[in-house]
Amino acid sequence: MKVDVLLGLQWGDEGKGKVVDVLTPRYDVITRFQGGPNAGHTLEFNDIKHVLHTIPSGIFRGDKINIIGNGVVIDPCIFKKEIDSLKKIGFDITGNLFISKKAHLILPTHRLLDAASEAAKGEGKIGSTLKGIGPTYRDKIGREGLRVGDILSNFKQKYNDRVKQHVDQLKNYYHYDYEAELAEYEKEWFAGIETLKQFQLIDSENYINNLLATGKTVIAEGAQGTLLDIDFGSYPFVTSSNTVCAGACTGLGIAPNRIGEVFGIFKAYCTRVGMGPFPTELFNDEGQKLRDKGNEYGSTTGRPRRCGWLDLVALKYAIMINGVTELIMMKADVLDEFETIKICTAYRIDGKETDEFPYELDEHVEPVFTELPGWHTEISHFTQEGEFPEELSSYISFIEEQVGVPIRIVSVGPNRSATVIREII
Repeated sequence: MKVDVLLGLQWGDEGKGKVVDVLTPRYDVITRFQGGPNAGHTLEFNDIKHVLHTIPSGIFRGDKINIIGNGVVIDPCIFKKEIDSLKKIGFDITGNLFISKKAHLILPTHRLLDAASEAAKGEGKIGSTLKGIGPTYRDKIGREGLRVGDILSNFKQKYNDRVKQHVDQLKNYYHYDYEAELAEYEKEWFAGIETLKQFQLIDSENYINNLLATGKTVIAEGAQGTLLDIDFGSYPFVTSSNTVCAGACTGLGIAPNRIGEVFGIFKAYCTRVGMGPFPTELFNDEGQKLRDKGNEYGSTTGRPRRCGWLDLVALKYAIMINGVTELIMMKADVLDEFETIKICTAYRIDGKETDEFPYELDEHVEPVFTELPGWHTEISHFTQEGEFPEELSSYISFIEEQVGVPIRIVSVGPNRSATVIREII
């Protein structure tokens, strides 16, 4: 058996949580392979909205195995809050959530270092979510991190040794007043550690490969988006992990030849949270209309998202990097009321047009747009492709022709049921 991968092709917030929840009936196992609680995956069903930050989005299907892989970084405080909120609505997931012993822990001091570092950057800040993600991955790469498996043996000593080094940085390098915040974080954090101990902590690479060997079907759920990848995103305004398909191999311990289908998710337009380049960003009433209609406010931070037209240069790049085999278009309904819809089909850089994603997105990159007619129809109640207005079908066909990959699913609303699966010929 192979592992199918589902990931975002833009700057995150593409709607991965809903799609995983829709696709999970096909799979026995749902996994997370990178990122941390800076990602918020929103699911809506039975008129209830749920936001998951660490736990795989298949958790609401009680007969499925859910695995947090070694590439994920876990904040025990946030993890405990997720578990507690699920218990309140009747979900006890201790029996079907498994956590890799090799996943790294976000310490209270990582969050403080994140805040201190961002404050020190001044106008050069990158728009961190201040969840401690960057400092945690930095410790991981520096071979100084604490992992979930460490809580099983001599943990307090390991914790104290690491925190001492962090405190030295906070005091002597950043001159950051940390003591009150640290004491408050630690109470919550150690309670979260006790919650982690209630779950099955596993050697996830062995566990997943054994599941594959017995014929189990597995899907890997990415977090953030391709354009936030540490190597291939709009550096330095990126996250600290590999959000691309290759990250599933290192974040789960599976071989490259184990990758099966690659589902790439994108919005029918573009959004971005925080700082960083965004060639098709709209600063006018159209941008605000996209934000309001799409409820474009971060599920993790609450920050308003920047909005703009669909960027096919960036989308083709993301498809190439990930080896996408099928596309999933989200939030088509947000474009219902537009007279004209624009799509960026090329960049103009120093007077020359290109359809290749450049080394750096800066002020020299100017989007070249193609205009298509809008459909002026409320589509959220549609259940099959035959109901689509001609203009929406043309919009979909134009994207497919440009990128060379079929759009298999079109989401026409936030609920699980508002999903149209297309019959591709």
